[in-house]
Amino acid sequence: MLRGGDKMRIIVVSDTHGDFWSLHEIVEKHQRDADFFIHLGDGARELAEIKEMYPDRLFYSVRGNCDLGSREKEVGTITAGEVKILYTHGHLYHVKYGLYDLEALARENHAQIALYGHTHRGETQYEDGLYIMNPGSPSRPRDSDPSYGIVDITKAGIVLNLVKIKP
Repeated sequence: MLRGGDKMRIIVVSDTHGDFWSLHEIVEKHQRDADFFIHLGDGARELAEIKEMYPDRLFYSVRGNCDLGSREKEVGTITAGEVKILYTHGHLYHVKYGLYDLEALARENHAQIALYGHTHRGETQYEDGLYIMNPGSPSRPRDSDPSYGIVDITKAGIVLNLVKIKP
């Protein structure tokens, strides 16, 4: 069910790489307007601290290639409203070389949204019924400003937004 009957907001973060404060700032900013948060890996340590600080908030996460020792899964799915979301760090699906493997995985899982990280480059796209987002990195961006993502699911449709963080 959509919150208030009309909207669901998901905050998407990836590749914080030990930067507790950038993650904290994002969670603090959106703790009241987000239905839940998704961390796409390479930030397990700081996410564990954030979860302790915000026990009433809902967090989903996956393990990234730098989350050594993490017991998190590598791929997750969740249904938000009536929209299925697939989320992964992306390294196992070769996202630095293209999105073919990620798109195939999302379609096999009947997802309408695919979220991934790993490249540290924020981007959104829509391809034949599939919304795809990489939120970038709030702490170690590559070739762009620090960023994170917002996914809004409404009765009218799905909107993906990259939020640029001014250094």
